[in-house]
Amino acid sequence: MSNETLLEKYSSVLKSVEKPGRYIGGEYNRVMKNVDEVKCRFAFCFPDTYEIGMSNLGVRILYDVLNSDKDIWCERAYAPWMDMKAKMEEYGIPLTAVESGDALDKFDFVAFSLQYELCYTTALAMIKLAGFPLWAKDRGEDCPILIAGGPCVYNAEPIAEFFDIINIGEGEEVLLEICHLYNEMKDNGSYSREAFLRAASHIEGVYIPSLYEVSYNEDGTLKPYRPIYDDVPSVIRKRIIKDMDNAPYPTKLIMPYVETVHDRITLEVYRGCIRGCRFCQAGMVYRPIREKSPDTLCNAAKCLYENTGYDEISLISLSISDYSEIRELTDKLLSWTDQAHVSLSLPSLRIDSFSEELMEKISSVRTGGLTFAPEAGTQRLRDVINKNVTEDDLMNAVNIAFRGGKSSVKLYFMNGLPTERDEDIVGIADLAGKVVGQYYKMPKSERPRGVSVTISVACFIPKPFTPFQWEKQATFEELVEKQALLKSSITDRRIRYNYHDAESSVIEAVLARGDRRIAPAIALAVEEGAMLDAWDEYFDFERWMSVFERCGIDYTYYTSRGFGIDEVLPWDIIDCGVTKEYLKRERSRAYLGVTTPSCKEHCNGCGANKLGGKNKWCN
Repeated sequence: MSNETLLEKYSSVLKSVEKPGRYIGGEYNRVMKNVDEVKCRFAFCFPDTYEIGMSNLGVRILYDVLNSDKDIWCERAYAPWMDMKAKMEEYGIPLTAVESGDALDKFDFVAFSLQYELCYTTALAMIKLAGFPLWAKDRGEDCPILIAGGPCVYNAEPIAEFFDIINIGEGEEVLLEICHLYNEMKDNGSYSREAFLRAASHIEGVYIPSLYEVSYNEDGTLKPYRPIYDDVPSVIRKRIIKDMDNAPYPTKLIMPYVETVHDRITLEVYRGCIRGCRFCQAGMVYRPIREKSPDTLCNAAKCLYENTGYDEISLISLSISDYSEIRELTDKLLSWTDQAHVSLSLPSLRIDSFSEELMEKISSVRTGGLTFAPEAGTQRLRDVINKNVTEDDLMNAVNIAFRGGKSSVKLYFMNGLPTERDEDIVGIADLAGKVVGQYYKMPKSERPRGVSVTISVACFIPKPFTPFQWEKQATFEELVEKQALLKSSITDRRIRYNYHDAESSVIEAVLARGDRRIAPAIALAVEEGAMLDAWDEYFDFERWMSVFERCGIDYTYYTSRGFGIDEVLPWDIIDCGVTKEYLKRERSRAYLGVTTPSCKEHCNGCGANKLGGKNKWCN
C-alpha cells in the first residue's frame, strides 16, 4: 500500500473514532528526519493508549537517546483504542508510526516497552496489526527485528518466543549498540537475520531466546537452559547506567495535543532503592542505587521548564524521601519554582522519613492529598515483609499532613501476603480508623476541613527476583474472602475502600511467573481478539480460563503451587545483580519475623555492587 493511499484511508476513519488526537501526530518537539539520510529506522511501540505511553519516562529517554545519533531515526507507535482497531481491520490499515505515518514494515527495528504483564496481549495485537507473524520463528529476512524491554522482561519466558531480542536492564547504551551492530553488518555485507542475532547475543544485556534449548523434567519442572552455540552466554547479565550525572536525559519533551496521564515535567532523581521490602521486585532489580546530584537535577528541571512551560515538576524514584540530598535539591528547586508558580510533587514518600520540612516544601504552591504505603495492617506482618515502618511512624506522618492543611490521606496495602492471618486483614481497617482518630485529636480550630482516608488494597503477587519469588499466591477464592473480610471490617463512612480485582491478579501472576509453555495461550487469546487487558472494560477472565484449558495449561501450576526452593526458575537465565543466596536469606528472615536494615545503615550483601556504578551505598 502506498503512503498516499495509507494516509487517505487513515484520514477517512479519524472522523468516526473517539479521540482522533491520539493518532494524528504532528506534536511540537517531535523529531523529524530525512529517511534517505539515516541508516536505521527504529519504531518504539508502547502497548497501551497514547495518553499512557506519552507519560512514560523510559520511552521519552530512549526516544531522545536514539535520535541523538545521526544515523538513527526513532519514531513512536501506540495501541489504538478498540474503535480504531476495528476500523483498521475493516479497511486494511496497518499500524503506523506517529512521526512519518509509515507502516511499521518499513522499519528495521520494532521495539516494545513492557511495563505490565497484562499489556502482553496488547503488544501481540499490535504486532498482528502491523502485519508481522506473531512467532519469531515464522519471520523472514524482510521482517523488522522485534525487541522487548522494560521491567516485565526480568521474566521474559511467557513472551520470549514472540520476540527476536530481549533487552535486559537499562536501555540507553544497549539499544545504541544493537543499532550500531546492525548498521555495521549492513555496511560490510555480512548481515543476515540469523548472523545478526547471534552477533547481538555477545552484547551484554541482550537475550536472544531462539539461541537456547528449553526442556523439562518428568514432573514438569524446568531443566537449566542450554545455549545452542558455545559463544552464546549461559546467563544474561542486566545492563545499567553507571554514572547518572552523565546519563542522557531529554532537554525537550514532545508536547501532545490531547491530555495525557502525566502532563508535567518528570525528573528522575535516582535509580535503585536502599530498602529491602521482600515483596517488591523493583526494589531488587533496579539495584544498585545511583543518584543524580542536585545541580544536575536542577539544571535539567530549568531546561525542561523553559522548553515546555509545564507548571508542575514531579520528582521520581522508588522512594524520593530516601534521596540523600533531598533538602539541598528541594531548596535549589524552590529558589526559582515558587516565583514561577511551578509546584513540586513528591509522589513516593516513605512514612518514616516524612517531615514538616518536606510538608512545607511540597505545599508551597498547590495543596492536595498525600499517599503513604504501610502495606500491612499489623506490625508482625510489616516485619515479615521488611517494611521497616511502625504505626507510630504513620501517626506522626499523618499528623504532619493534617497540621499542614491536608485533609485527604491515601494508604496502600496488600492482601494475600505470606503468613497473613485474619487479624492482619482486620488490622488494615483498624489502622485506617486510627488515622481518622488522629485527625480528631487536633483542636477543631486547627483541623483542615473534611477528613477522608482512602485505603487501596492490591493482591499480593510473588514476583521474580524477590525473597518471596518461591511463594504461592493465594487462590482466587481466598483473595475474594480476604477482600470481603476487610470490607465488613470497615464501619466508618470517612474511610473509602478500593481494591484490585482478584481475577486480573491471578492472570498477572501466571504471566509474571510463567515459562514458555504459557505462550500458546497468550497467542490464542490474541487471535480471539484479546487486547487492552490492562483496562477493566476489556479484561475477560473467562476468556483466559478458556484459552488455558484449550491449550492444556493448569494455571495453578504457576500460582497456588508455589516453587521449590531448589527448583530451576524460568528467570534463572537472567542475572539481575541480586544473588539467589541473598534472596534465600531474606526469605528465611521473613519467616522468623526478622527485619533487615536499609543499605543506608550498612551493606547487606545483596550482590548488586558487582555491577559497578557511581553510588555511595555499595562499593
